[in-house]
Amino acid sequence: MIRVAIVDDDALVRAVLTTIFSSADDLIVVGEAEDGADVPALVAREHPDVVVMDIRMPKVDGIEATRRLADHPGVRVLVLTTFQLDEHVFAAIEAGASGFLLKDTPPRDLIEAVRVVAAGDAMLSPSHTRALIEHFADSGRDRRRDDAREALDRLSPREQEVARGVAEGLSNAEIGAQLFCSEATVKTHLTRVFAKIGDTNRVRLALLVRDAEG
Repeated sequence: MIRVAIVDDDALVRAVLTTIFSSADDLIVVGEAEDGADVPALVAREHPDVVVMDIRMPKVDGIEATRRLADHPGVRVLVLTTFQLDEHVFAAIEAGASGFLLKDTPPRDLIEAVRVVAAGDAMLSPSHTRALIEHFADSGRDRRRDDAREALDRLSPREQEVARGVAEGLSNAEIGAQLFCSEATVKTHLTRVFAKIGDTNRVRLALLVRDAEG
């Protein structure tokens, strides 16, 4: 079972999300909170696999709450937003979120998004990844390119291929099919990639690859 926690200051939103996620046989809602300030305690108590996190909350917003989960690397965060791409989404990705959902996403897609993130993949389509790249493109391009190339040079050729697959928005299974290897092998390569670059966030890995190619 995938353990899900819901963080949103709107009680109605929490109730709707609980109903949606509870309708899936492999998801269980283990807790909820109405503010980001309560997230560390919620995670420590309920040990969720995925936290579905609102961005705008009165005391501690979803960005800071995500940042406070740095000590829980096994917990994945999906941020909720009303707008497809705004500055809050970029900040949440930088804080460590694995992706984002629109609040009007259809129930079936919400459920699948939680499954995707729980499996260790990023909930960002290639178009969203491109938008993130474009957002950061105008500031420090040359420095980021040099730093990114230096980081990728530490990877083996196979690890670089896996990293490029992540940058294309592919899941582990899709990368495996593309490289003619098993999903387990892809996960092993990714573990080594993350160890070498000192990060465990697929979205930031995608940004790194795109920066290196810029």
